[in-house]
Amino acid sequence: MWYKRGYQDRDPSLISSVTLKVKGIANLNKSQTITLDNADFVIPPQENNALFIMTNFIRTDQQPKRCAEASDIREAKCANDTHCKKFGPFPSKSNGRWTGKCRSPEGRCEIEGWCPVENDIVIPEPIMDSLNFTIFVKNFVEFTRFHIARTNIFHDSQAIKKCLYHPENDKYCPIFRVGDLLNIVEPDDEERHKMLISGAVVRIKVDWMCNLDLGEEECKPKYSFGRLDSRSRDEQFSFGFNFRYASHWKVGNRSHRTLTKAFGLRLIVTVNGEAGRFDFLVLTLNIGSMIGVLGLATFICDIVALYFCKQGSIYRKQKFQTINLTSTTTPAVAIIDQQISLNDEKSPIQQTRNKQLNSHLADGDEC
Repeated sequence: MWYKRGYQDRDPSLISSVTLKVKGIANLNKSQTITLDNADFVIPPQENNALFIMTNFIRTDQQPKRCAEASDIREAKCANDTHCKKFGPFPSKSNGRWTGKCRSPEGRCEIEGWCPVENDIVIPEPIMDSLNFTIFVKNFVEFTRFHIARTNIFHDSQAIKKCLYHPENDKYCPIFRVGDLLNIVEPDDEERHKMLISGAVVRIKVDWMCNLDLGEEECKPKYSFGRLDSRSRDEQFSFGFNFRYASHWKVGNRSHRTLTKAFGLRLIVTVNGEAGRFDFLVLTLNIGSMIGVLGLATFICDIVALYFCKQGSIYRKQKFQTINLTSTTTPAVAIIDQQISLNDEKSPIQQTRNKQLNSHLADGDEC
């Protein structure tokens, strides 16, 4: 009762709200230097208790016209027009409507759609600056039964700008570094690099287990982290996490778009909690339940000793007394009858009957 706090009334109905913000700058040195900020790598800007941080991407500038089908579609390989069917059914991974022509020198069937098609066979190196991105988790909770509301921000405005979460040194700081999170959820260096290249799903769990008897100020959260997707060595199909999105614009009367295949870390925040406070009624009910269990324990122990122990016969002889009921009159009944007869001989009625019997015997009457 003491360890499980059976003397407290509990409130598991936690109401929670989570706000996530990401900050950081990333530089890409390819054909030219490109600087990305949080408006570029956080897609979409707002989600419910979740966040996506782009750590790698493939971008393709496209416009509507005709071009060769992607090289990863086996059905699109052709030597002449007879290999390309104009009127479907087209492969499910097709990037456009097949025209029925075989393009040379590519040796691929021609499509009509957004061209050129995306080439995602070779995945580029990840954005290593993403390891230094910081995530600010702001959490509000309320225990409606006790009318208590709490937040995970315990630092002042100046200290919270400088703090960084550490499981031992600063375990209540709500700012997390992406590199530190990956070190916690994945100890293997090679696997962490693959998570940046192909993406992953990471869980941030916030537990509010509050003992209100110690004071409301002692009601603080505990953070834990885990990886939800499978490792590359365990996943047989579609490793990591990615999706595509497009941005459209027009130049004159011609439509253009930039297709982006984004790889990154999807962070899911879950909030769990329970608050407890001393309640005399709960304590009384639990004490009554314990007394009932203790009374039942004697019956259970007797059953085990009688029927499940090797020396149950010895315990049965000590527990029960055997009485022989084969005779018509038991010793106890005989003693009671004898006591009744003695009492009857001493009574006045019985003495009168005895005198009458004696007089009859004296006259010679048969008894």
